[in-house]
Amino acid sequence: MTDARIPAGGLAEWLAGRSDDELVELLRRRPDLTVPLPPSMSVLAQRMEQRASLARAADEFDTFTFAVIDTMLAELDDLVFGNGRDGALSRTQVHKFVADRAGKATVDRAAVDAALDELLASGVAWGDDAALRLTTGAESVLPWPAGSLAADDALPEDTLAAALAAIGEPERQLLERLAHTAPIGRTRDAAPDTPPDRPVPKLLAAGLLRKLDDQTVELPAQVARMVRGLPPVHAALAPPGLPTVERPTRDIDGAAAGEVLELLRQCTDVLHVLGETPAPVLKTGGMGVRELRRVAKQAGIDEARLGLLVEILAAANLLGRGTPDPLPDTVDLHDDYWAPTVAVDGWLDAPTAHQWHVLAKAWLEMARLAWLIGMRDRSEKPVAALSDELYSPTVAANRRIVLEQLAALAPGHTAAPADVIAALSWQRPRWSGRLRGNMVERILDEAAALGVTGRGGLSSPGRALLAGESDAAEKAMAKALPTPVDYVLVQADLTVVAPGPLTPELKHRVEQVADLESAGGATVYRIGETTVRRALDGGVTAAALHELFATHSTTPVPQALTYLIDDVARRHGRLRAGVARSFLRCDDPAQLAEVLKSPAAADLALRAIAPTVAISQAPLSEVLDTLRGAGFTPAGEDSGGHIVDLHARGARIITRRSPRGGAPRLPGIASPEQLRHLVAELRANDRAGRTQGGNVIRADGSKVTGAAIVALLQLAARGRRQVTLTYVDAQGVASQRVVDPVRVAAGQLDAFDSATGSLRYFSLHRIVSVNIVE
Repeated sequence: MTDARIPAGGLAEWLAGRSDDELVELLRRRPDLTVPLPPSMSVLAQRMEQRASLARAADEFDTFTFAVIDTMLAELDDLVFGNGRDGALSRTQVHKFVADRAGKATVDRAAVDAALDELLASGVAWGDDAALRLTTGAESVLPWPAGSLAADDALPEDTLAAALAAIGEPERQLLERLAHTAPIGRTRDAAPDTPPDRPVPKLLAAGLLRKLDDQTVELPAQVARMVRGLPPVHAALAPPGLPTVERPTRDIDGAAAGEVLELLRQCTDVLHVLGETPAPVLKTGGMGVRELRRVAKQAGIDEARLGLLVEILAAANLLGRGTPDPLPDTVDLHDDYWAPTVAVDGWLDAPTAHQWHVLAKAWLEMARLAWLIGMRDRSEKPVAALSDELYSPTVAANRRIVLEQLAALAPGHTAAPADVIAALSWQRPRWSGRLRGNMVERILDEAAALGVTGRGGLSSPGRALLAGESDAAEKAMAKALPTPVDYVLVQADLTVVAPGPLTPELKHRVEQVADLESAGGATVYRIGETTVRRALDGGVTAAALHELFATHSTTPVPQALTYLIDDVARRHGRLRAGVARSFLRCDDPAQLAEVLKSPAAADLALRAIAPTVAISQAPLSEVLDTLRGAGFTPAGEDSGGHIVDLHARGARIITRRSPRGGAPRLPGIASPEQLRHLVAELRANDRAGRTQGGNVIRADGSKVTGAAIVALLQLAARGRRQVTLTYVDAQGVASQRVVDPVRVAAGQLDAFDSATGSLRYFSLHRIVSVNIVE
């Protein structure tokens, strides 16, 4: 065993001895260390030991790397407590100890070296090959209690699950208490003469508790995780394989393109509904259940699906909160509404592939949990769409890590959600709470709905999107989408069938004169008197309608459609309205006289200025709507007498992006040049400090520090050793206590006090000294 001592300057001195390239790599991996700029290596070393910083660094570690940390912790404890060593292992020793822990499993030496290099590069370990040490607080980053992988008596997962299902309520309450407090408990029921029908003996017999002595029991780490609803620790040192199924890439991309067409159609419908009737914002924020249900019904979309759509539209800045223009024509006006933003018009006119990219990019980056909409919150109220309750600072990163599993596969390969979950559990064990099965499945479902995946595999556009290649993503989607067709099939029942996506121009012209009846591989529209009148109101002439179907229908135009267009056109526009503020003219004096006798004339204050002309002070849109409501069929015209489309495009909101619409703002990664400049400043500050004789806190035991106290308490907790601590209470009175440390976390020591027989809590900053009881 090595007898190397901790360097005089400890971690700070080790940092000073690193090369510039090594320091740059450390800061690149841990950007939080640079904010704010550390003035010296000593300050940088202190930041590296902070629990939150260590946790962020360890988020990227896999199970094998954590197994190396766990092994080092166990062996370092043996060195410290058994042999009086200083807590250092050689690289050779680490290889041996990891191999010993693996048992019959084969451990690749290169994998151990790679894990150690990862720990050194991230600053979770430090030293050289002769004396490797873990950074103070490293045990806190383990996704399981230290030593869990070494437990030889751990039960298999299925056996544990069966045992937990078989216990009674008293036993479950005891396990819950131990799982959510301290895993070690003191009880007389651990003695051999305890009646076997009591909870503790039952749990000991089932293997759900471990007996330490006749008065002490311990909750095994695997049992604690399952009681808390977490998956058990994956003790396998080799990564699980990810079974895949190979499919033609064109099938994956084709399935994704089909989802995209449906997505864009539904988003367009939702924007149209909210443009016609904006939804009031709840007092607590968000869109209420009643409004969500109304929009879903009008747009013909499932409520759960609508929840996802409105969240994506809001994240893409296509749906906003504010005062719409024009205001809704309702009795009860509200301060704020949810309505389309001014960006919608440009998005609607954009190519299909670009429309998809706007939505997909917004989804990938949005910090929202759309699948929680409608579920009950803590107060048993349904969670509202677009509310703050859906915000999550981690879900954007979760999406990326899930999709990166599929991106790592060769194009054309797909994987089942259960296999993706298993791979993630091994690769990111610290994320087990964030990436539970339900979360992964929801992310994959949303990815499929967005066309990012298809048939379980990453689509070509999705792969480019994940790589941040916007142009390539749009080109890939344009290639995947079906080629637009410029023809339709007009049926005798006045339905129009589009056998594929129509060209933008033809789609616009068809939707002017027909209503969508069903969507899918073939889109079906229906023509009626109302839709023909709508087209004529929009300025389309009867001749243009005849030309549309004669040119673009591959089937003969039904005679019924020709008669319908001519009949509606004959009656349409005999009344002409203009601006006087508004005027009404008609070539037939009798018909104008009929209008002037109707109640609508009084409502509009119409006044005849000639046998064929009347004027009104009402806005032109109101004149048209009121007369149509009274059964007349007026048409709007411009100054040249031509019929014009006066239909509004719907309400719009001028809004800024929500500060919570995207991923959370985390410390940015500086450029290599910036990091090199920072390293140069650190070295200059260190030289200046030495020149001025600055005081350096030593970590070799010559001076007691808070970090040293914390490290010793953590070692005692892992080694189940009693300690004598000197503690100063709130009144400044110092006292000594002999305790059994259980856990050191969040600035607090949880320890079992044998004098009182209870668990006590000590603030770390009030502990003056600590000594191991021999």
